[in-house]
Amino acid sequence: MPRTVKKIRRARRRPALVILSRKKTLYSTRRLIEAANARGFRTRVIDVLRCNLALESEGARLYHKGKEISGLAVAVPRIGASVTSIGLSVVRHLEAMGVPLLNNASAIARSRDKLAALQQLASAGVRIPRTVLARGGGDVRDLVAQVGGLPAILKLIQGTQGVGVMIAHSAAEVESILGTLWDLGQEILLQEFVAESRGRDIRALVVGDRVVGAMRREAPRGEFRSNLHRGGFGSAVQLPADYTEAAVRAAQVIGLDVAGVDLLESNDGPKVVELNSSPGFEGLERATGLDIAAEIIAFAARVAEGARRVMAL
Repeated sequence: MPRTVKKIRRARRRPALVILSRKKTLYSTRRLIEAANARGFRTRVIDVLRCNLALESEGARLYHKGKEISGLAVAVPRIGASVTSIGLSVVRHLEAMGVPLLNNASAIARSRDKLAALQQLASAGVRIPRTVLARGGGDVRDLVAQVGGLPAILKLIQGTQGVGVMIAHSAAEVESILGTLWDLGQEILLQEFVAESRGRDIRALVVGDRVVGAMRREAPRGEFRSNLHRGGFGSAVQLPADYTEAAVRAAQVIGLDVAGVDLLESNDGPKVVELNSSPGFEGLERATGLDIAAEIIAFAARVAEGARRVMAL
């Protein structure tokens, strides 16, 4: 038998790891492919917008670009906010097929809804900034008082990379912003402004039950949002134990296996602001020199092996 045919057959027998991502060329996707290949996985990148989800009495089938996808050992969702709905449908379909996942659909959905995530964190005793939902109407002064006064942070319930996050320094600003967004049918979160952390936060990347890397993000001059996509810059930081515990606890409460957890450094200790279920890690790898992709794939390998052992019982 020709050597090339043998190689192809051996490759097809290797366990397959699928990455749900719009493009292979995205930094985090490309790094995950490299790490998965180095670990011996056969990798596939699936664009959720090019999937057909088939259901029948015998079970669920997934087609990508017209070809059936099967024999998957584990899946790593990398779902952008703009494709959340269809992305969640694909993740649920993989769950129906019995494919182990790093982050299930329910956890991803909770993380995308800032209010739902904060409600769950608060009920579990995780420290968060004071927050109030502004649904329309009501006295602006009362809303501001409930988050500790001015300035106050205003956020869209759904949004990433700092999009839809504003700061208001006066009641008139709060009223103007709320009025405009209410007219557009938006629900808004008012949130406590933690003065001592102005223009900076901590991004901790949690994988399983560990923080595998962390950086302090600082906003450029004249900006209060520290997101790297907003021109902020990151530097490696060694987290104190209470920050590590808060990050891991937050991810576990939401149910995320892999999470970017954003924390504010307050005088009262760490406060969890939000969680990202598909965290980019280009900035973190560059700031820390750590191989974050390898950490994620190593965890994916453990999840796949655990599922394989269960199936063998």
